[in-house]
Amino acid sequence: MCGRYTESRSLVDIQDRFTPDVIGDELDLAPRFNLAPTQRAPILRKVDGKRELTQLVWGLVPFWAKDRSIGSRMINARVETVTEKPAYRAAFRKRRCLVIADGFYEWKREEDRKWPWYFCREDRGLFAFAGLWEQWTGDGDALETFTILTTDANDLVKEVHPRMPVILRLDQEDPWLDLEKTDLAPLEASEMMSWPVSKAVNSPKNDGPHLVEAAVS
Repeated sequence: MCGRYTESRSLVDIQDRFTPDVIGDELDLAPRFNLAPTQRAPILRKVDGKRELTQLVWGLVPFWAKDRSIGSRMINARVETVTEKPAYRAAFRKRRCLVIADGFYEWKREEDRKWPWYFCREDRGLFAFAGLWEQWTGDGDALETFTILTTDANDLVKEVHPRMPVILRLDQEDPWLDLEKTDLAPLEASEMMSWPVSKAVNSPKNDGPHLVEAAVS
């Protein structure tokens, strides 16, 4: 699964990398080194044929849900079942997005403890997770949310965790947004790097660049 990630780049960096046509209102893109479920985070989606950069809440609330609290359990969707699960199949067909990131965390069990590891692309650049988004109006107000797709871990990540988020290659991003069939395989291990980090990342209250600094496990 993917339960924490980073997006530490500026709006200018994101614009240069993802070339949005439209930027949503009230966009607050302060660098984030510990994005957690139920928080707002930047995504790119297509609306009326235009690439829109906006922020949604992490944790998908299906349009048919009776209560928004279900979103806290819908932060990830497995690629193996995403077309079958009622919570995700409509979004998979109609509402895909790029979840903008530059790294993510997974926890490795070591005897009686878990130690966080940070993963990023080898160039430490921006990338996109494959995501789905939804709009929910169950309490009268529109709430827009997203989830991140996961797959089997590559050889690097599986040393820490058996699952990993789907990181799209550059040539997959437009087809994914255009609702075309996309091979959602794990990114090659050779294109990534990782290192252990401080347990301070365990608390979503903590943020800052110190969280991605290497620590001795």
